[in-house]
Amino acid sequence: MQPACLTFRDLTLGYGSHPAVHHLDGAVRKGSLTAIVGANGSGKSTLMKGVVGMLKPMAGGIDKAAGTRIAYLPQQSELDRSFPARVVDLVSLGLWPRRGLLGRHTKEDRAAVTSALQAVGLEGFETRPLDTLSGGQLQRALFARVLVQDADLILLDEPFNAIDARTVIDLVALIKRWHAEGRTVMAVLHDIDLVRRNFPETLLLARRPVAWGETLSTLGPENLLRARRFHEAWEDDAPWCEPGDHGRGHGEQDHDGHVHEHDHAHRHGHAEEPAPATGPRAA
Repeated sequence: MQPACLTFRDLTLGYGSHPAVHHLDGAVRKGSLTAIVGANGSGKSTLMKGVVGMLKPMAGGIDKAAGTRIAYLPQQSELDRSFPARVVDLVSLGLWPRRGLLGRHTKEDRAAVTSALQAVGLEGFETRPLDTLSGGQLQRALFARVLVQDADLILLDEPFNAIDARTVIDLVALIKRWHAEGRTVMAVLHDIDLVRRNFPETLLLARRPVAWGETLSTLGPENLLRARRFHEAWEDDAPWCEPGDHGRGHGEQDHDGHVHEHDHAHRHGHAEEPAPATGPRAA
């Protein structure tokens, strides 16, 4: 077994006093390729922000292997496309961990940017303003920025949203290239079929881990049903428990209407509900 790149220790992340990821344990092996799957609001992007350091743990912790260089690709919706910059400016930002924001770029740096643009199919786009790019072209440019960073751990938050099928194919090929190079890649994704075809490992979240491990077993029907039920417990219009679900609570609310408890059977050790998932353990 490969050593761990990341280790989660009873990790809870959230905003203010409201947790969004609960009690995550497990290890992400160096060189692994992992999809993070779950409904909207299940904590996927929150987990990414926690790994990057944008969010501090509310409880537990995240241990990173010493010397790990991280590249983070956020959702396109978090980017300001009106900023007056060119494609080459965006991609060159990937150099700042080595050069600093005001550092002078070397001949080798410029060659790395050119090579990255070629790798993502944007040769000749260097001087194009960002606000003239299609969604797929912008995502290619963002992948080029990740390429330039030459990171050990690559985090991709919904990298295939609102882009064309050809771009998805090309970017999946680039992710597989990173995997073959021994880099650790984690990607937030919604397309279950794409995950099954291309990602060996999957973490299924519903604000807490439902399953984590080999993709085909993690995304089995029982786990997907459990994830849906757990997610519904957080919604205002959640259904009443189904017949035979005795002992499974759909949540208790405080005076502000915030849900703090979802599954009494799990929390109190009843036999009806299996224990929460823990991630693959590194040797």
